[in-house]
Amino acid sequence: MSQQNNSRREFMKKAALAGAAIGIGTSFLSATDKPSSPDMEFLYNLQHDAQKRKQQAELNHFKDDKYLIIPKGEGLPLTGTFIDEITWDIPSQNWGVEAWDRDFAAMKHVGIDTVVMIRGAFGRYMTFHSDVLMKHEGNYMYEPVQNLLGMFLDLADKYSMKFYCGIFDTGRYWLSGDYKKEVEINKLFIDEIWAKYGHHKSFYGWYLSQEVSRRVGGIIESFAEIGLHAKEISGNKPCLISPFIHGVKTDEVMNGDKSTTVEQHIKDWTEILSAIKNSVDIMAFQDGQVDYYELKDYLIANRELASKFNMHCWTNVESFDRDMPIRFLPIRWDKLIRKLKYSQDAGMEKAITFEFSHFMSPNSAYTQAGNLYKLYCEYYGIKV
Repeated sequence: MSQQNNSRREFMKKAALAGAAIGIGTSFLSATDKPSSPDMEFLYNLQHDAQKRKQQAELNHFKDDKYLIIPKGEGLPLTGTFIDEITWDIPSQNWGVEAWDRDFAAMKHVGIDTVVMIRGAFGRYMTFHSDVLMKHEGNYMYEPVQNLLGMFLDLADKYSMKFYCGIFDTGRYWLSGDYKKEVEINKLFIDEIWAKYGHHKSFYGWYLSQEVSRRVGGIIESFAEIGLHAKEISGNKPCLISPFIHGVKTDEVMNGDKSTTVEQHIKDWTEILSAIKNSVDIMAFQDGQVDYYELKDYLIANRELASKFNMHCWTNVESFDRDMPIRFLPIRWDKLIRKLKYSQDAGMEKAITFEFSHFMSPNSAYTQAGNLYKLYCEYYGIKV
């Protein structure tokens, strides 16, 4: 084993244990930066250089390599994840700060430099005590036990990650067409978040938490007004959305609705994006609602849409399995790697996932998630 490879392995081990003690984070290693050491060169190549990523993956050998059919290191690696702790359709893991600290370290270990808190509040639940929501929504809101937003920002600071803050998805107003109420409460909520937490060095942008597949419930007006306000009060910090494709695996289609075609998808989102282009900077379509054989066509369409409206095009690579009768379990490894390869082929700028902590983490309550983590690390040559 070469001295350089040993150095890189030691660095990755220390990164997982000590995080910010390293003094430099992958979030600051952009495509224009020059790596200053073999350790950082490994992370740089993992994120930015497909050819060197494959070469690095071949340097480390694991028992599973004997039975691997596809070449190692192919596909666009995950460099971002959602954080979902106002859990809606997946169970809470009931973690405190020590457990979350371990998970942020595990994220950093595999090269994740971006975390997206999916919602600042949702329905009755809040990630921190919001005076705004307690005042305007009254007894409808439940008092939180932990300040999750403060905790996540502290950990993002520690591990030098970029943090995108989710807003308030009421689950009521915008879906019923009362977008003005959705906008009004979110403007106040965003003001409160920025006043309390905008000082964090990791606070990088906003996530507009309402998720749709086409124009419904005043979504255009909501995105346009909420996104513009968030940018104005925070010094033009970027806004991210993660819509979904109205494909064969959506609940609506499985209940009898008609799935969209690529052509209709382009038409629908041309209308939406043309109206929100000044309020949204990044789009990251969810990739799990269409069949695998048609996914690449949608990814290419999304990239072309983003380019047309001068937006960044990420992809939200779901790490849970929509094909199982149980909602939701970690995805099969071969399905995940196929989606990562399609993402690279289609020219996606960045791959984020929903979501690491439940479905890919070695700390997850799901045993299968820890197994997926191990296979992912081995495939990209990351020391487990």
